Amino acid sequence: MKRFIAGTVFGIALGLVGMALVMPRLMVEEIESPLGYEETIAHLEKKVTDGGWKVSALMRLDQSLAKEGKSVRPVASMKICQPDHAEQVLLDDDARFLSVMMPCSIAVYEKADGKTYVSTMNSGLMDRLFGGTAQKVMAGAVAKETAGFVTF
Repeated sequence: MKRFIAGTVFGIALGLVGMALVMPRLMVEEIESPLGYEETIAHLEKKVTDGGWKVSALMRLDQSLAKEGKSVRPVASMKICQPDHAEQVLLDDDARFLSVMMPCSIAVYEKADGKTYVSTMNSGLMDRLFGGTAQKVMAGAVAKETAGFVTF
């Protein structure tokens, strides 16, 4: 019986460690851009607006940090919103908690290898985590449309 309990505890612990290692990569998708940093930002802004979304803000995080005496490689966070999708989520009291993730974000950054990368939240994962309006909007239209924005 002690072996069974020890084996069960070990199995649960191993599963939790595995989840901790895998979940961050499931929640955020990263792709390499074939364009330079500024060109990638311009490309994304055009695709977002052509797709019927709004760019609410473009935050140049490296520039903000430079004002504080910090130096990091170029990095920007683009906040985007599609009013019809946002309205669906915000009208449903059971889905309003998603407002913490609104507006949607796309990050553009350079790494030490000199290449430009783009990362987005994996909105399609929402269908596995939530139901109702959250599933319908986030895992449906939002996931499909934002995935299209980061194609080159």
